[in-house]
Amino acid sequence: MTKAILGVIGGSGVYDLPGMEEIREERIASPWGEPSDALRIGRLGRTTVVFLPRHGRGHRYAPSDINYRANIDVLKRAGVTDLVSISACGSFKQELPPGRFVLVDQFVDRTYKRESSFFGQGCVAHVSMAHPVGPRLQQRIAEAAAAEGIDVARGGTYLCMEGPQFSSLSESLSYKAAGYDVIGMTNMPEAKLAREAEITYATVAMVTDYDCWHPEHHAVEVSDIIAVAKANAGNAARLVARLARDFPAEREPCPAKSDRALDHAIMTAPAARDPALLAKLDAVAGRVLRA
Repeated sequence: MTKAILGVIGGSGVYDLPGMEEIREERIASPWGEPSDALRIGRLGRTTVVFLPRHGRGHRYAPSDINYRANIDVLKRAGVTDLVSISACGSFKQELPPGRFVLVDQFVDRTYKRESSFFGQGCVAHVSMAHPVGPRLQQRIAEAAAAEGIDVARGGTYLCMEGPQFSSLSESLSYKAAGYDVIGMTNMPEAKLAREAEITYATVAMVTDYDCWHPEHHAVEVSDIIAVAKANAGNAARLVARLARDFPAEREPCPAKSDRALDHAIMTAPAARDPALLAKLDAVAGRVLRA
């Protein structure tokens, strides 16, 4: 059996994970370039936890400038099996006010400037994204939130926009009319790459604002987002600590098959595969490429 290692990606306002013990920082080289920051590897309870600030400490990287491939690759190299994304977001629903946590289970990707796959010319693969969130991991997060008295909404669709600008009013109203629940700038292609790397993924979306559709709230401003995100950081830390405390020692099979996503995904015949690309895929796809 595979040891369960919990990865945590911290979004806006979450640049560290208090409570970790036996911490060491590790910079892992990736053939996909530089990740956002060094990994902070430690322990919460009996569970090994690997933390990565998505934007880098000091918030150095805009959403479109993040090297998502390198981030997921180094987490995979560190042994991460289950990944929790903590992400600030805007809300399209009155019943999802600032301060609420939402455990989304679907994504709509409207990004267009980012590398969204480890695969391509020389080794083509297609993974299923029908159910991008690991149901069992999401259930564990919900149980941890309940145990800590943290109010979360279960389910919903996260629209990922390119940014870095916030929505226009027309865009915001259109997204709301489409029935989406929250909007952010970072969970795509992150969730896609995690699936390609066979890492089970789940998002804790922290609502910081109502985007700009709400007639009683002014346009989104960074100062407001950071204020709410910082206020929520303590709850996020408690949630992750409880999740880690109750986490299984061994990796559980994922009902969405995230742990076996590459079983039938690679299309390119072995003789036609590019050796240079295969070398870069050693961590992400080594399980199937070495079979």
